[in-house]
Amino acid sequence: MTSRWYWLLRRLSRRIWVRATLFSLGGVVTALAATWLSPYIPYDLPTKIGSDAVDNILGIIASSMLTVTTFSLSTMVSSYSAATNNVTPRATKLVIEDTTTHNVLSTFIGSFLFSLVGIIALSTGLYGDQGRVILFAVTILVVVAIVVTLLRWIDHLSSLGRVTQTTERVEAVALKAMRERQANPHLGGSPLDDPSTIPRSARPIFVNVVGYVQHVDVRALAGLVDDGSGRIYLRCIPGDLVDPTAPIAMADGLDVENQEQRIRDCFSIDDVRSYDQDPRFGASVLTEIASRALSPGINDPGTAIDVIGRAVRLLTVWSEPLEGAGEVAHPNVFVPSIAIGDLFDDLFTPIARDGASTVEIGVRLQKAFRTLVRYGRDGFAENAQRHSREALERAEVALAIETDKQRLRALADEVAST
Repeated sequence: MTSRWYWLLRRLSRRIWVRATLFSLGGVVTALAATWLSPYIPYDLPTKIGSDAVDNILGIIASSMLTVTTFSLSTMVSSYSAATNNVTPRATKLVIEDTTTHNVLSTFIGSFLFSLVGIIALSTGLYGDQGRVILFAVTILVVVAIVVTLLRWIDHLSSLGRVTQTTERVEAVALKAMRERQANPHLGGSPLDDPSTIPRSARPIFVNVVGYVQHVDVRALAGLVDDGSGRIYLRCIPGDLVDPTAPIAMADGLDVENQEQRIRDCFSIDDVRSYDQDPRFGASVLTEIASRALSPGINDPGTAIDVIGRAVRLLTVWSEPLEGAGEVAHPNVFVPSIAIGDLFDDLFTPIARDGASTVEIGVRLQKAFRTLVRYGRDGFAENAQRHSREALERAEVALAIETDKQRLRALADEVAST
């Protein structure tokens, strides 16, 4: 449960230009800091070090960092294209937000600006002999930072944009979103399991756009009903598609000036879904990876099998009990929960459909359902058995060999009898 401003700040911090700007400013300030610290350097120290030692080093850094930055940018763009073509366009956003890539490029750009400002300041005589000594010491530290960054970058390039690494990244953000939602299944509000319990007197709140809910600031909504006289009932949660014909919320007993607009302002709506408050989006992107791998043009059932294992891991995390989970911080805001059946549908229906003609996919799916049916979480057994039956029905139609069908029937019988 995060406020809208914190959520926006977190999104902003994932932009590469933000980190590059901060590193660039740091490089400029570092280069100019020598002029402020020069009075504290002993007068005889420049003769021991050599006052002109830094000039050539800065020139090398300036020329090499410009080249390395250009090469790194082209490599980064190529990795985005690889993720789009080989994985799924929905996963490209995670590759773009890769913090290692941001840090590497920001270090290169910051080092380039540091050396450029240093060369300009040296040519104008701004430093003096004492200032050159400080600049020399800082330049050595910058060289060390560049070497470490280059080594990290070489290692990172071996996996950047690759299918396995991108799939791991999708799983990681989906796990994070699931754990956050598991800790706050109703975003800190009260549960709204049955929409028919909403009072008839509640007033609907509409939006005038069509898009996906990316974030809901439940804390801000609760601030509208602090006095306890009103209730707000959410009709959508992050990940839902909203439009002007259906209400996003219902307000009952609210006596707040401009209440409809203030409620609308608590919903962040955009053209695409976001991973942050939407565990189902991460699950859907995982299955997109599997579906693309099962397409005739790629024919990579191994990736689909890998995704099935990750899907089981996601659901087992969803089933883990958490101490204090479900605590109601805002009792006057009612929020629907994520149905476990929807998660099963997001994770397994596309794979069962696209992999129906591949026996190894059917076998792996049935084994996954056999594992999930054993978990004691409400809804796991019935949904696992339902998907087991549906996957078997699809395979019965698509498979040509009776032996393959018998293998799947035997596994499906195990799932049904567990």
